[in-house]
Amino acid sequence: MTMDDVLTAEPCVYSEGKMVVFVASVRNHSMQCSIARAALEQHFWLPPNADNRRMLKAFADGKSRIVAVAERRMLKAPGTPIALTAADFC
Repeated sequence: MTMDDVLTAEPCVYSEGKMVVFVASVRNHSMQCSIARAALEQHFWLPPNADNRRMLKAFADGKSRIVAVAERRMLKAPGTPIALTAADFC
């Protein structure tokens, strides 16, 4: 199964802890998006080697900013998969 197979309502850790997958919506269009662990570590206070629970907490703490960046990317390139990296938050 790939991350594009199913839209999940709740954010979840994916790919052995390398990313958090979440859903963003713009103009009645929802898309599964992801944010890399490195982005959470560099910009959202995720400690290195943190467990999945802590990774989801870092995502939740920065969710409004993360989702806003994903939504802006969706508007710029509709239909393009959104995989946020640390560079998206610089």
